Amino acid sequence: MKDKRKVIPFRRKREGKTNYKKRIAFLTSEKPRLVIRKSLKSFIAQIIIYEPKGDRVLTSACSAELKKLGWKFSGGNTSAAYLVGYLAGKKAKNAKITEAIADVGLYQPVKGSKLYAVLKGAVDSGLIVPHDESSIPKPERIKGKHIADYKKVDIENNFDEVLSKIKGK
Repeated sequence: MKDKRKVIPFRRKREGKTNYKKRIAFLTSEKPRLVIRKSLKSFIAQIIIYEPKGDRVLTSACSAELKKLGWKFSGGNTSAAYLVGYLAGKKAKNAKITEAIADVGLYQPVKGSKLYAVLKGAVDSGLIVPHDESSIPKPERIKGKHIADYKKVDIENNFDEVLSKIKGK
């Protein structure tokens, strides 16, 4: 009779937190990862490298940092996502990191989504990240025109102010 031992998967796989096939592919590239995570109210973009003892975060940027730069709107919209990506890319350039690969984790990659706005911000700041241009949100969406039309607020000027402060760093 055949041996019928049950193989128990790793804990993080059982909990649905890690896709190990993707992780191995990222690690074999030996490039830093631009890790993009979102919550309902914010975005986090981190540059992470693999080390045998555990991953190490080199730089990080989040929506809360935008408030310090004068951002007056939600940290969870497309414009804030772009600014977080731009800030992360700027910090990466200051840390002498020139290229990375995008890691969106377990999120479904949807064309034009906020996750790709973070990626676009990082690319516009000078970070080299391989991507498909068709997945990037439209420029008027990144600038917040859809919010300005709906809420009757001047988000576009605030966007430009915060972007110029980030560029000045």
